[in-house]
Amino acid sequence: MKRVTLTFDNGPTPGVTEAVLSILERNGLRGTFFMIGEKVSAPGGVALMHEVHRAGHWVANHTLTHSVALGDRPDAGYAVREIDEAQWRIAACATPAKLFRPYGNDGLLGPHLLSRAATAHLLRGRYTTILWNSVPGDWRDPDGWVERCVSQVRAQDWAVVVLHDIETGCLAGLPDLLRRLADEGVTFTQDFPDSVVLTRDGHPVSLDPAFIADAPTSHDITR
Repeated sequence: MKRVTLTFDNGPTPGVTEAVLSILERNGLRGTFFMIGEKVSAPGGVALMHEVHRAGHWVANHTLTHSVALGDRPDAGYAVREIDEAQWRIAACATPAKLFRPYGNDGLLGPHLLSRAATAHLLRGRYTTILWNSVPGDWRDPDGWVERCVSQVRAQDWAVVVLHDIETGCLAGLPDLLRRLADEGVTFTQDFPDSVVLTRDGHPVSLDPAFIADAPTSHDITR
């Protein structure tokens, strides 16, 4: 049976995140909200974070500013600030696993995701680094993203779907998506397959040099 993990990036967003939570509650579903640190500190952000947490969803780190990918700015100071400052802002509700998702720059996978400095910091800080394998493009294709998501789910055994609780994100199409996926007979889960877990509690899992801009050796990754 196919499994689906729902994740929501780039919030919290007043007027949107609450509505997404209501839809998930009506369907009895829980997911993970990867939050931008600066948006948590914006007006209404902390209250929304607590609302997400109270509803049983996982609150996770999606960098402080969501502006420049860690691999595109590989200095250690930048990595530490983007990761740890965001973690500090979500600390009241964050999962013990310290879930972190790097900025993908339109959902792309590649060496821009991490730098050597960022990778070392995630390992030292015992973060669990989560990627994705389904980016249907809710924010850029409001008419086509639901069908694309269903197709991506059909194509793999366990889809980790990236949606967005932002003004131009998944809200309008989310009820339709959940109906379509229920009709497909998928099992919804809050967990993640190892294939999208780069690090777990400070240990490499599926950490590949292809995701690191300045290409460490295998010895650098595992030491």
